[in-house]
Amino acid sequence: MAKKKTGKAKKEVSIETDAEENGSENKDAVEDTHEDNSEITTILDPEKEERGFWSALALAAILAFCFRIFLYQPFNIPSSSMYPNLLIGDYLFVSKLSYGYSRFSFPDFLHVDFRGRIFEKQPERGDIAVFRQPHERGIDYIKRIIGLPGDTVQMRSGELYINGERVPRTFIDIREHDDEGVIETFSKYETTLPNGVTHHIYEKSDDEYYDNTPLFTVPDGHYFFMGDSRDASLDSRAPDRVGMIPKDNLIGRATIIFFSTAGIGDSCPVREGFFAHPRMLGCVVYHSVKNIRYRRIFRRIR
Repeated sequence: MAKKKTGKAKKEVSIETDAEENGSENKDAVEDTHEDNSEITTILDPEKEERGFWSALALAAILAFCFRIFLYQPFNIPSSSMYPNLLIGDYLFVSKLSYGYSRFSFPDFLHVDFRGRIFEKQPERGDIAVFRQPHERGIDYIKRIIGLPGDTVQMRSGELYINGERVPRTFIDIREHDDEGVIETFSKYETTLPNGVTHHIYEKSDDEYYDNTPLFTVPDGHYFFMGDSRDASLDSRAPDRVGMIPKDNLIGRATIIFFSTAGIGDSCPVREGFFAHPRMLGCVVYHSVKNIRYRRIFRRIR
């Protein structure tokens, strides 16, 4: 009998001890849970979340601004002067690193004003580059570099001569281009510059306004630019309107097309009626997606 009582007492003690240990563990678990909840409450603090959001937004804006100024600036093509290589509706990046930095590398509202170029690098013949128009304040052009400092450049009967040597061109085919409802016919050629850069050009004929020019000599520190659509381009062949481009006016070299669209044109006329606005919106969305030139996206510019 004594042994049974002793065993029962031990069993009761053991049960109580286990209960105390379980209670202690449960208490720790409860305390841990409270600590976790406290941490969660701190992370989900609305004020801190809002501050974090605006800080991230400000940082993103600063990084984008620095990216635009010092690395790559986006541009879009508004005219047909660079056909067939750049089309209206192409969006491209221009490398600021290619030629270094001048006062025109920075947005006008910063009022940066200094002479010369920082980290200057020499452009190459055949580069497609963006420059600030010398005769029109705040206007940027994109053309191809044809003449370097010291070169002579001349057009004779529609053909290009650099330093007295004819630049060879090879006829490819006839192309038609719809310019805002006006169908124009062009001859497409492949031409090779003296340094071996090969590219395509358009010519309406060999007897257009800029197909016969005086002999131009490119001054030191300047460059001679021309559009690839030779008879639809205002460029260095017009001395009073564009002329030679000072090296300080260079903004950067065109590198890659990151987006391209043919636009919607007149595909979505103004409608009347109760569902006019939804139909108009649907039409715009449909044609905007349909007219994206997917094959041109991420195409390198040469």
